[in-house]
Amino acid sequence: MNRNDTSQGDSLNRGGGLIPGGEGAPAYSLRRPRPLSLPILIAVPHAGRHYPAALTERMRAPCEASLRLEDRYVDLVADAVAKETGAALLVAHAPRAMIDLNRSPDDVDWEMVDGTAPPPARRLAAGRRARSGLGLVPRRLPGMGELWNARLSAAALQERIDQIHQPYHAALAKTLEAMRDKWGGSLLIDLHSMPPLGPKRGINAAVDFVIGDRFGGSCESRLTSVAFRHFKAYRASAAHNRPYAGGYVLDRHGAPNRNINAMQLEICRSTYLDQHLREPGEGLGEVVHLVASLVRRLADEFVDTNFAQAAE
Repeated sequence: MNRNDTSQGDSLNRGGGLIPGGEGAPAYSLRRPRPLSLPILIAVPHAGRHYPAALTERMRAPCEASLRLEDRYVDLVADAVAKETGAALLVAHAPRAMIDLNRSPDDVDWEMVDGTAPPPARRLAAGRRARSGLGLVPRRLPGMGELWNARLSAAALQERIDQIHQPYHAALAKTLEAMRDKWGGSLLIDLHSMPPLGPKRGINAAVDFVIGDRFGGSCESRLTSVAFRHFKAYRASAAHNRPYAGGYVLDRHGAPNRNINAMQLEICRSTYLDQHLREPGEGLGEVVHLVASLVRRLADEFVDTNFAQAAE
């Protein structure tokens, strides 16, 4: 058993990976009900707030950069929803500033890395997001420019991949497989938050939720349809894949042909944070209720359909 394993009632809490320079702090925590009561895993890759001193010392504006990079306190939503519904919960504690768990290990801006040059194939694998400044290790943000006052060593980059990225995704995959083995299928809800997309009033009012499924590639359409019907029933505004269709997490773990589905859910920060988008606000409870109801509805759809197929 992992040395960070603890039991609380009917749940197994497991810490895994390590944050470099974090004095033994785990890179993530996984809470799994025993036995698994739902075929749903809620994952939160971008809300980590454990910033080692060695990291912030290298940042040009650590307070502003961390605020903009984080999916600020969306882990509070996820934690409350998981407790209400019995869903499993995977939360990253390593901050996105250190490594972005929704990027491929090859999606690196190699101009910010000091040391031995990578093989040409790996350099060519860097995608558009790395070139824009938001690769595996974020390099710059609009309106802020460069985030770091020094280049990152190749050894430090590999350490982050080995101790954070790989263990997190291994835990995610193992949990989804365990759910599939028990229920005949599993669903990942990859939970994120987004800044307000625009004015909330008028003909083109900005939505509060965005459901991403890689344009149908990571999740069965019936599950996506259930989610939209749910938001409509609650009179909550939601969009599909625009401007967020999901990223590496959905590409890597979504496999509808194997009955492992992955859906990204973006929540507007103004719905659950204060007016400054810094601290939990009055709307937190309402958002928790809405998302918990969604999880229950998706679970019912998932289980009912699987049992119907098994009976045919």
